[in-house]
Amino acid sequence: MTGRMMKRLALASASLAALAAPCSAFGMTGASAAQDQASEEERDALSDQEDVIVVQGVATGTSIRGIAPVGTNVLAIDDSAIEATGATNTNELLATVPQLASFSELPAPSASFGQPIASNNIRDLGASGGTTTLILLNGHRVVGSGILQTYVDPTIIPPGLIERVEVIPDGGSSVYGSDAIGGVINFITLDRYDGFALNARYGVADDYETTEINSTLGTDWDTGSAAISYAYAWHSNIQGRDRDYVTNDYRPNGGIDNRSIACAEPNITVGGVTYAAPDYAPGTQNRCDLSDFADIYPEETRHTVFGTFEQDMAEGLTFNLTSYYSLRETDLLTQPLTTNGTITSANPFFMPIGDETSQSVAFNYVPVFGDDGTSNPSRFASYGITPTLTYDFDSGWQVRLTANAGRSTNETNEQGINNVAVANALSATDRDSALNPYDLEQTNPAVLAQIRNYTNYAYADQELAEGRVALDGPLMEAPGGEVRVALGAEYRYEGIDAEIQFGPGGNAVRASRHIASAFAEAVVPLVSSQNAIPGIYGLDLTASARYDDYSDVGDTTNPKIGFNYQPVDWITVRGNWGSSFHAPSLADTNGAVDARVTSAPFVFNLPAGYDPANRARPILYISGGNTDLEPEEADTWSIGTDFEPQFLPGLRASFTYYNIDFDNQISVNTGGFFGGPGFYTQPENAPFFLLEPTLEEAIAYTDGLRADNFPSLESFFTANDPFAIYDLRRYNRGGVQLDGIDFQIGYNRDTDFGAVFANFGGTYTLGRETRESASADPVDNLENGYTDFNSVTIVGAEIGPLTSSVTWTHAGGYPILGDPSQDEVGSFDLLDLYFKLDLERMDLAEGAALTLNVENIFDEDPPYRNADSGYTNGGTFGRLFTLGLRYEF
Repeated sequence: MTGRMMKRLALASASLAALAAPCSAFGMTGASAAQDQASEEERDALSDQEDVIVVQGVATGTSIRGIAPVGTNVLAIDDSAIEATGATNTNELLATVPQLASFSELPAPSASFGQPIASNNIRDLGASGGTTTLILLNGHRVVGSGILQTYVDPTIIPPGLIERVEVIPDGGSSVYGSDAIGGVINFITLDRYDGFALNARYGVADDYETTEINSTLGTDWDTGSAAISYAYAWHSNIQGRDRDYVTNDYRPNGGIDNRSIACAEPNITVGGVTYAAPDYAPGTQNRCDLSDFADIYPEETRHTVFGTFEQDMAEGLTFNLTSYYSLRETDLLTQPLTTNGTITSANPFFMPIGDETSQSVAFNYVPVFGDDGTSNPSRFASYGITPTLTYDFDSGWQVRLTANAGRSTNETNEQGINNVAVANALSATDRDSALNPYDLEQTNPAVLAQIRNYTNYAYADQELAEGRVALDGPLMEAPGGEVRVALGAEYRYEGIDAEIQFGPGGNAVRASRHIASAFAEAVVPLVSSQNAIPGIYGLDLTASARYDDYSDVGDTTNPKIGFNYQPVDWITVRGNWGSSFHAPSLADTNGAVDARVTSAPFVFNLPAGYDPANRARPILYISGGNTDLEPEEADTWSIGTDFEPQFLPGLRASFTYYNIDFDNQISVNTGGFFGGPGFYTQPENAPFFLLEPTLEEAIAYTDGLRADNFPSLESFFTANDPFAIYDLRRYNRGGVQLDGIDFQIGYNRDTDFGAVFANFGGTYTLGRETRESASADPVDNLENGYTDFNSVTIVGAEIGPLTSSVTWTHAGGYPILGDPSQDEVGSFDLLDLYFKLDLERMDLAEGAALTLNVENIFDEDPPYRNADSGYTNGGTFGRLFTLGLRYEF
């Protein structure tokens, strides 16, 4: 690897650490990409703008060719840095960025129809069925995935097919429209390639394996190019029993025993006294840790095909086409199936303790269904195609006509228990029809098959179609250079066709929307190096605006302004202000398929003054979307400075203060479950619960919604006395106010033996307050549940053909309230190693290199938490060794 390439690796690795660094901090990565992709006229314009990062002539965050977005931070992560992370999928890559909510986690999707796609959320601003971070592929939107989501699934593009990633952690609605409140993530794939490349990797940790193969074949001719890539990836699962930090028993750390009583050996309860099998002594209880059987990281197989074609059609006229197809199959193992029910003396298997005629029984089905966990397979496929026609005028103007279409199919299966069959079998009067909870193996297999014959099935098709015209070029001369502008219009169609089937009942819905948009942008260079004056070496101003008109939620206009100011040539002060929005997704509005009323067996949150015995009463809750949702909105601004002192060659530093005021947030009011007794006394919560409902009140409150896990409200009230009904539908309720500092300090120098580099970057949160509703008091998140500091430190060197680095990832700890056994969660610190041996430089094999990644070299466990599965604030495969081979010819 050359010294220049070593610098690219170092700078791009620093990008991963910072997300805060401006494009000027990564000029070598950006400059090489710009010079490869720009036209001859653009190359002349770029000759003294080495720091510009360009996507097919247009940088992320702007609609104008040949410039970097003014006043805005831009991060570029190139393929060398991606390789150094050891990431086997794109979610893992993004989890190395400190400003993302998934930082330092294992971003595994659930198997449920609610969230089968792992979201990537800059600043952790929250999301419902949509997202506040816009994800692009080669500068274009991507069709969403999921059933109750319209998230882009980044894993459709494997790391081995990514040329670089560009990220803007600022609001971007003035350029891109909806979703870009937290920022923009743009995945750039290969452009022109001539030859064949093969990249294969194999990784292993305790009880875990991963395999990845990427191949690319391309040809390049004078007037065009074509390339096709295929990627295959597979990894095994990791269950709770594979990692000792996964537990529901918190007693060793001073907490409670939260293990289940629904065990392979049952527990029965009579008159409030428990009796544990097999001896059934009074006051005894079996406990079992069901988290042992559940995946913390599911098995997954991915296939991706990506193609690109480009051809000069005539003088100044170029046609470009990109397309992809991706298939992901996941099988998530969840906890064993369980039952908490009542057996009556009519059951021939009934075993009385005394003279009782019924017993409460709690057990799981491991003795008859196995202990491998409950299989929940899911399948996600998507494709996209983007043709672009570009014409360059002699005047320097360019017009781009782009079409963009995509479709995803999403399918999930959640295995469950047929509770109606269980109830019938527990009360059955003959052995052939009865369930024996004391010894499940004595039950008729046909009865067990009927009990297990229950699947929550969900399916959705999502569609995207766009047409866009953009025109940009020089408008006039300003004192510092050309005033450049961009104008354009866009039309977009979004559609969703979804269904869910819960046992015998289900919902189906189809919805669509149309969006018409217009946008404009201008950059005015007032002062440059050519007309610098004392105290002003450079000064650029920018303004952009976009108008979006939605067929279902109305219209909105979002402006943005920014500046770059250089008092001297090695200092840049930059800033911007803008407004952004996120239109509620179809999965939250007309396309929400989850409308239903469901029961739960006990009260999660009892109001003050009620007899504790009420906790044993059942409750009802309403789920679903809301056709009256409005767009989420935000005002964002930042100001920062970049240093590259000539008297300290190789040193670069960047500091950015950011401020976000996020309002009209779409959320679900879960306070009835988790909000404590105070939930019931807050006036803004009054519409979201109904205590001690009558049947008539329940019918009116649920307004005809389908009953989920019971036949009807009438039958439910006949058999039960519910304590409350809660409304858990989506509403515009909350908000977030957030500010902090992103930073990066890097040092990179050539040496006699190669090169050395060191980078330290991350984010420090100054304040974070959330509001549950417009009238609610703000809550300081930094006092409960949120860290204020995340960072990544990278140190490395190139020594002849060997490149190596060590990475320290730090996820800061944080305080927690309301838990008498724990007042804080610890930090999570990992050390990773990376080695690359260039076999070509050793004259062993032309175009070949070997890599070795060692993740979590000290095999650290995530911090303990007295909740859920016993850990939080990070995830890990354990100590993972990954060996890679890359070969090009």
